[in-house]
Amino acid sequence: MPRAGTTSKDNGTDAAHGVTSRRKWPALLASCALLTTPLATAVATPAQAATPTGSGTSYVALGDSYAAGAGIPNISGGLCLRSDRSYGRLLAASLKPASYTDATCAAAKVGALTTAQTDAGIRVNGPQLDSVKPDTKLVTLTIGGNNLGTSDLGFVDVVVACSGLALTNPFGAPCRDFYKDTLGKRLDAVAPQLADGLQRIHAKAPGAKVVIVGYPSVVPDDPRTCLGKMPITTGDIAYLRTVLGDLNKMAARTAAANDATFVDTLTPTTGHDPCSADPWIEPLIPGKPTLPLHPNATGERVRADAVLNALR
Repeated sequence: MPRAGTTSKDNGTDAAHGVTSRRKWPALLASCALLTTPLATAVATPAQAATPTGSGTSYVALGDSYAAGAGIPNISGGLCLRSDRSYGRLLAASLKPASYTDATCAAAKVGALTTAQTDAGIRVNGPQLDSVKPDTKLVTLTIGGNNLGTSDLGFVDVVVACSGLALTNPFGAPCRDFYKDTLGKRLDAVAPQLADGLQRIHAKAPGAKVVIVGYPSVVPDDPRTCLGKMPITTGDIAYLRTVLGDLNKMAARTAAANDATFVDTLTPTTGHDPCSADPWIEPLIPGKPTLPLHPNATGERVRADAVLNALR
């Protein structure tokens, strides 16, 4: 599918001024010997906007690495790792909006909607909602998963913890026992923040259709398929699937309560999880260029199709 043409548009990415720093994503993942995809291809450029096509619709993409398509070449946006094959880019190519702004950024938490995102004190991305204007007609976002973890890795942070705990009880669910109700409480704390973000979008762009795009099948329905493929106990694979489901349910409930549409991308990617024979979400050691436990190019295409179907 042809991609929308792009021109630079400043979104407060200070990396464009020659500032560089060590990114938490690759540093943390490398320390766990998980990340094999080079991230050095990231180009320090600001948020990007599509060349106007005359359709009259202004589209803004918001969110975290699952919205940015982080790690899939070609990458721009500096440390935000925005891919030109993200679902937002693919949507823009199909919808041909008058303008398209990509404000997504890897490692973003819900607070990044209203506050500048920094890394080691360096401004990485401006408040994402700054890109939403009164004439914006479509907003998509995937966000909240990073709030599950204490580091920039978010949900992957939890998976890494589960991997380390597996040795303590190989036949049980040591990760579930470790976290207890902690992750549920974190999701409870995220919901009102996400609701506030949605209300702010409506206030800034009263005529916009707002779409929350859910998280894909990062772990399988059947934990037995991960035996020998993921260093996590089957009990904890089942636990993580529940956490993933709860994350999507929280997003869906929040969307419904705040005049937004939720698009399920877990269902269309089920059977193509990291432990499958044909993964659209890559495993801890990716076989195709993307971040660990993130969609590859095919996964992004499937997610874009799910949004397109919801918009019809």
